[in-house]
Amino acid sequence: MHPASDGANERASADDGCSADGSGFADAAKAVPEPLRRLIRGVHTDRGLGLLRTIDDRGGIPVRELLRDDLCESDLHGLCGELRAAGLLEECEVAGERGYRATETAHEALERLHAT
Repeated sequence: MHPASDGANERASADDGCSADGSGFADAAKAVPEPLRRLIRGVHTDRGLGLLRTIDDRGGIPVRELLRDDLCESDLHGLCGELRAAGLLEECEVAGERGYRATETAHEALERLHAT
């Protein structure tokens, strides 16, 4: 609590150097390349990151093949939906079957992570 405060609901004002929208932090985040920021915002679990990495490593995988791994169909489609919404995954055709591949943005971000 601020020494001159009685603990009442205080708000930051424009002249006290505080920003309610955290724009200083948003500006600082811009130092991180956009593909990495998108990856960070779009992948919420290790499982999602592993799925994206596997798909990227293989250049695209049929859905039927992905279902052989440790995900049930609803979990797989949920994860793929999240990754698609984040612009990290896209539908494609692989060997005549419906599948997924990483977007160029996801590929670039994963390459940058791998290089570190």
